Order: sequence, then C-alpha cells, then structure tokens
Amino acid sequence: MKALYLALTVAFGLASAALASSAMAQSAAATTPAADPANTLVIELKSGKVLIGMRPDLAPKHVERVKMLTKEKFYDNVKWHRVISGFMAQTGDPKGVGIGGSKYPDLPAEFTPHVYKRGTIGAARTGNPNSANSQFFICFTDQGCRGLTGQYTVWGEVISGMEHVDQIARGEPPATPDVMQKVYILADQKK
Repeated sequence: MKALYLALTVAFGLASAALASSAMAQSAAATTPAADPANTLVIELKSGKVLIGMRPDLAPKHVERVKMLTKEKFYDNVKWHRVISGFMAQTGDPKGVGIGGSKYPDLPAEFTPHVYKRGTIGAARTGNPNSANSQFFICFTDQGCRGLTGQYTVWGEVISGMEHVDQIARGEPPATPDVMQKVYILADQKK
C-alpha cells in the first residue's frame, strides 16, 4: 500500500509540475508581444542585438522621431554616455556627452501612467517637460526607474536582448563607452 501511495504521490507531483510549467510557458507567451517589424527598433551592440518594441499607442510623436532619426542613420555609432547600475543606460546624443540632440525641434511631452520597469525605454529630457529630442534611456530594473512614471515619455520596451543592455559599460561617462554600432527598423532591414 505504501508503494502505491508513493507511486501516486510521485506521479501526481510530476503531473502538477508539468501543468505548472505549461501554464508558465503560456503565461510568458501571452505577455511577450509579437514583434511588429514596422515598430521594432534593432540596436546592434558589441555583444548582440537588442530588439525594442516601439509604442506609437503611448507616444506617437516620439516613435515617429525615433524612426526618422534611425532612417537617417543618426544613431549609428552613438555612445552610451550615462550608464548607472540599478537605474538606466542613456544614449542618443551625437556629441556623446549628454547635452546634444538632433537638428529637429524638441518634442512635446507624451506622459502616460505606463509604469517604468526593466526594459522600458524612456525619452530623456532636461527640466523642461517638453525638451525631449533624440536622447533616450533603457531601464535596468523594475524599481530603479519606477519614480519616472508619468514624468518621462515611454516610447518602447525591450522585447529581446536585455542581456546585452546589461553588459553596457557603466559610468557617467563610462571610461570606455560602448556605442550603438548600428540601429535600424526591422521592417526596413527585411527589404
């Protein structure tokens, strides 16, 4: 009887584990958005590719600007000039020092209550809410950027390659800054 009880317990445990694993896989698949090539930004870093799902539903003007600058190759070889552990990595300044922008006018804020978390992409700005231009940042942790919610425009989220973002050299500025080697829209690369 003990042998039967043990066999049933083991079998039940394996079945439960299999169901839990299946449920977790389905849940993960449901929360990972499918990449829309027209709204997927690809950043090639020295360690690999980072795919960003752009969010025109949250910030249409910011996404339009990023697409325009990307098509102009503005972001190619631009440094990560401010990289703070537990917080974020910032780039998008052609001067590589954090005070530059594109030749286009600054953008109006497109603030939303979308919560900042690991992998969220935000538009960098000065103290003026309507001063975002070309610079952006990627959050390292769920807690590090949470205080920026509703104060900085969210225009995207990392959908693949966050492990490469984690490897960007730290510092303000880093002693040897990493660069975005090549940046492009996924749909444009497929042509």
